[in-house]
Amino acid sequence: MLITEVVIYDPFAPEFQADPYPVYRHLRDEEPVHHHQSDPPFWVLSRFADIWDAVRDTATFSSAQGLTFYPDEIGALGLAPTIVMLDPPRHTELRRLISHGFTPRRIAALEELLRAFVRDRLADMACRAADGETVDLHRDLSSPLPTFALAHLLGVPAADRARFDPWVAALTTLQDDGFDAKALTAGSAAEAVAEMFGYFGDLITARRADPGDDLVSALAAVEHLTDWDVLGFCFVMVAGGNDTTGNLISHGVMLLDAHHDQRERLAAEPSLIPNALLEFLRLEGSVQSLGRTTTRPVVLHGVEIPEGTKVMMLYGSGNRDEREFGPSADRLDITRRIPRHLGFATGPHFCIGSHLAKLQARVAFEELLRAYPHIGVDLSRAERIASPFTRGWRSLPATGL
Repeated sequence: MLITEVVIYDPFAPEFQADPYPVYRHLRDEEPVHHHQSDPPFWVLSRFADIWDAVRDTATFSSAQGLTFYPDEIGALGLAPTIVMLDPPRHTELRRLISHGFTPRRIAALEELLRAFVRDRLADMACRAADGETVDLHRDLSSPLPTFALAHLLGVPAADRARFDPWVAALTTLQDDGFDAKALTAGSAAEAVAEMFGYFGDLITARRADPGDDLVSALAAVEHLTDWDVLGFCFVMVAGGNDTTGNLISHGVMLLDAHHDQRERLAAEPSLIPNALLEFLRLEGSVQSLGRTTTRPVVLHGVEIPEGTKVMMLYGSGNRDEREFGPSADRLDITRRIPRHLGFATGPHFCIGSHLAKLQARVAFEELLRAYPHIGVDLSRAERIASPFTRGWRSLPATGL
């Protein structure tokens, strides 16, 4: 691609969403502090070190005005801010309280249940493939796995788990449409969001009266956690932990299908899978960008970002920055040393569900590569989501079953 074709950063352009990486490289090299002046106006950071430092400096780059480049997403939804839209010290306090119920031990206890789910899914996919049906990796495995994991973790009955996908789709639609008036009218995706809050509100009430062995019950039992605190955490888990994990799995299979030597090595050495997952996430992050709001003027690379403006952190760009990852930053290397990366953000807002996402993805790849070491995807029939913030799939037909 010629330089003249990549100098314009337009997060809504279909060609950018299909392949943002040439644009990211141009921004890193030529304009590391970029001012996007179209509606809505915002600033952009694209280099790893700048993003890393900014998201760790919550006093200067605040989350309290929302995580997109839209000016009032929290107010538009009519909701109180959740944990991801709070700054320290309240964020620190709430995260500490939530950690009492959302423990690594509770997550680890899910492993055999998740493994059985993946094996059942793979067996069904193989039977359908043998009958000549098209099997979709994303729809049939990658996306259903986090839905199952979150529903089980939160104590949602099996009969109600089909509601998750419409809720996630509704949240994505509202976000990508800019929370505009049409998207927020009755009969729109906003109704699905209201339904989700109503459902989990009733579930919290039920668990306070009759606790079970699930995360909602554990959180409801934590002193000083209000119903809203627990409800907000459920919202964050469903909105942020569902499609992101599914897209990690699908992107990983896609990347390995383009590098058969590394797919063969990973199948032969499954102990490399945890590191490979970080490499997948680095190269094809499910979350490409998140926003902060400046609380004071900031000068970077000789450019002043004014106080009170939205700044988008291009995680997808930072994770391919040659200044951090060397000249091979754009290439897959499942053995790459990755002492730090932005796949789960960093600092106070480091992804609270990272250990759950890594468990699901590890189990998925262990089972996939054991059963089908030549698993691949048919990109000619795949369909990506259209989003300025996330990178993922609607459909990704599988091969090699």
